Amino acid sequence: MHLCWKLALMMMVLVCVTEQQVNYRRPTRVGVTCCKEVSRGRIPPEVKLIGYRHQNALSPCVDAIVFYTEKDKYCSDPTARWIQFRLKGLKEIED
Repeated sequence: MHLCWKLALMMMVLVCVTEQQVNYRRPTRVGVTCCKEVSRGRIPPEVKLIGYRHQNALSPCVDAIVFYTEKDKYCSDPTARWIQFRLKGLKEIED
């Protein structure tokens, strides 16, 4: 009788493992769209900014303030002195 329980348990484990392998799907590839480098250069005052967000450093991404225009984005160094001036009046964009 003890042998029957062991065989039954082994069969249940085998069924569970086989079932998991059948339902296994490969994860989809996620593209990384972030700033991988930043500029300390000022964004010209005539460039109309519509918002910004702070990007944390998580490889391959770097610590950055991302400024948004209607068509483009600028990856800026958050330690640059001019950053605080350009943040005034802009709304923070949530991901």
